[in-house]
Amino acid sequence: MKSAGTIILGKQCGNALVCWLLCLVVFCFELSGFEQWSNTSPVLTVEVTPRFDAVPVSLGTMTQTNVSGQVFSVTRLDMLLSRVALRRLDGIWIEATNSLAFLSLEGKRTKLEASGLPVGRYDRLRFYVGLDPKSNHADPAQYPAAHPLNPNLNGLHWGWQGGYVFLALEGRWQSANGESGGYSYHLGNDFMLTAIELPLVIDLQGNHTAAASLHLNRLLGGKPALVFDEENSVTHAREGDALAMRLRNQLRDAFAIEEITAAGMTAGNAKPPMKRLLAKTATPYRFVLARQFPPPELPLDNPLTEEGVELGRTLFNDVRLSVNNTQSCASCHQTEAAFTDVSQFSVGAEGKAGTRNAMPLFNLAWKKSFFWDGRAASLREQVLMPIENPVEMHESLTNVVAKLVATEIYPALFERAFGTKEIDADRVARALEQFLLTIVSYRSKFDRAMQGREQLTEQEKRGFELFVTEYDPRRGFYGADCFHCHGGPMFSNQSFANNGLDAKFSDIGLGEVTRREFDLGRFAVPSLRNVAVTAPYMHDGRFKTLEEVVEHYVSGVKASPSLDPNLAKHPAGGVPLSEADKKALVAFMKTLTDEAFLSKQAQVNQALSGPR
Repeated sequence: MKSAGTIILGKQCGNALVCWLLCLVVFCFELSGFEQWSNTSPVLTVEVTPRFDAVPVSLGTMTQTNVSGQVFSVTRLDMLLSRVALRRLDGIWIEATNSLAFLSLEGKRTKLEASGLPVGRYDRLRFYVGLDPKSNHADPAQYPAAHPLNPNLNGLHWGWQGGYVFLALEGRWQSANGESGGYSYHLGNDFMLTAIELPLVIDLQGNHTAAASLHLNRLLGGKPALVFDEENSVTHAREGDALAMRLRNQLRDAFAIEEITAAGMTAGNAKPPMKRLLAKTATPYRFVLARQFPPPELPLDNPLTEEGVELGRTLFNDVRLSVNNTQSCASCHQTEAAFTDVSQFSVGAEGKAGTRNAMPLFNLAWKKSFFWDGRAASLREQVLMPIENPVEMHESLTNVVAKLVATEIYPALFERAFGTKEIDADRVARALEQFLLTIVSYRSKFDRAMQGREQLTEQEKRGFELFVTEYDPRRGFYGADCFHCHGGPMFSNQSFANNGLDAKFSDIGLGEVTRREFDLGRFAVPSLRNVAVTAPYMHDGRFKTLEEVVEHYVSGVKASPSLDPNLAKHPAGGVPLSEADKKALVAFMKTLTDEAFLSKQAQVNQALSGPR
């Protein structure tokens, strides 16, 4: 029997159609052997390039200068575009049958494709920044992982408040006098749906691409000149928000068509077959998630099976993966601490201490990258790195495979999972990936309260109110402003942020991977689920208690060029909160502990410690 408020991807499912399709794709669908059929109607692709004074915008660089003489950067530019239509020469608008896109400067997502348009001549293009009310208020958990409205993909859903941000523009600014700060402009809510109408001349006889520009100098221009300061650092897109309305009106004139090219009608090419390792007798794994969670993007080439997950769990708890057979993955990712380490720095198999706190391991199916610095793009890539790391387990993959081959149990376990007794590093990684993907946490007191099955205390309710409310005294908002980074059902935006721990960095985080200046000091934003049991906190474990964490955001935020704009827009030091509100915020975060998850994982893994 499944618990209330859950969906099972497998034999049974509350949302039967979605789950059946997901399981069909993940477990049964063979990509090889299917012909790829091209669309018989023309496709119009609108490709948008953000520009400032005709120059393409470079992410994170302080290279733009506004009319007030302030230099500024763009660290985020994301938007939702919808409802493409073309106007015929007789004045009748023809709307495409399928046109919805999530565009992102950092994600290099630039294209909006419109299909179902009839052949003909047209003289105007129209699309919308934003969504119609029905789409805006639909259940975001219904959308598949690759869908533009999947909140885990776009990071634009308001979370518990409901609805989407239609356009998010964020960055840093600096005036000639040395004053600096951050800006965070979010346009959302139904009344902010903005129609963009552009002249063009096109004879749509085949596929075409319309190269468009979004001119930020127009968006941020106008009269009187827009000056970055405390008064103009943030928009809330609520009724009566004059700055938001100004930006919306200027958005209408900020787009322009630069060029139209004909691409022709080309046949699709079949993709090479995926390497799927799977025993014929393997049992599909029933993946369970909360109803409010969006569907994850599970690996098509490594379908979850009961046998694969069991093998991965066994490997996770096996000390043979370390150089001296003394340490397993579970040694530093302890079940009672939501699969993290209660020590500030984990000590490796040979007694060497690391420099970062071990990250919790749950809800990994929704993550886009791994490690504090994001250097691994997949779990399959990530799981092998600690084994070979000289500070951690310090074992070669060749030796690991040899140890497993020499056992009595592992050849049989690999055969049950992958259909062969052969053991190699790839199959080890696949098994560990399967196990880690199944570690899902969603049954906290807060979740039960959202389902109407439990009540939060008044203090916890106050903490939640603070959590989801902006801090902007000029407009009457006095929240803690936590939701920009920790919003939604995952309690993480699955991104990276410099949260003001240091003005100068001994550990540059994401910057070490990307070599981009604005990534210096940025680290993965962790989920706040189970946060009460995952101390110590931050990438270096510097804070021992949640009270210390809250105090950091109240008085300890340090300015630096890469400080997140949603922190840089606040007063120096942080967001002022009363002692009562600090306690309320901590009380709310403690409602995110999933006791059932912790208990279940402890029971399952207890029998698996030690070599076989």
